Amino acid sequence: MSEFSIDIEKQLTRLGKDIQNIVERIVPLEDKGHDFTPDCDIIESEEEFVIKLDLPGLSKEEINLALKDRVLTVKGERADDVDDQSYRRQERSTGVFSRSFALPENVNTAEIDARSSHGVLTITMPKSGVPNDATSIPIK
Repeated sequence: MSEFSIDIEKQLTRLGKDIQNIVERIVPLEDKGHDFTPDCDIIESEEEFVIKLDLPGLSKEEINLALKDRVLTVKGERADDVDDQSYRRQERSTGVFSRSFALPENVNTAEIDARSSHGVLTITMPKSGVPNDATSIPIK
């Protein structure tokens, strides 16, 4: 490698560090109190639909499931666990969340099963030829 290309590489590295420093001064590293949307997977088999939502740190009592007009809604809030300290960086989202899922006609809503384990809410919805309606779903 020539001295010229080594010098350009050093200058580009220095420029990259300078840009990073400017960005860190302008953009606050603290991003707290924003609502979030938990990640989910929807799985379909011949017998059922399964929705899995990542809700780490939430107990089943902090999660609300509601069913109205064939729309399943999952709501809750993940609170900030640091009260009297200030963040240098906060990447884990906190706040209120709500996810809604329109259910197909072939879901037997009366037999929906919801379980929370290890930070994952799993909602199992069996398929049926006869629609049955339910309004509340307990989480086990």
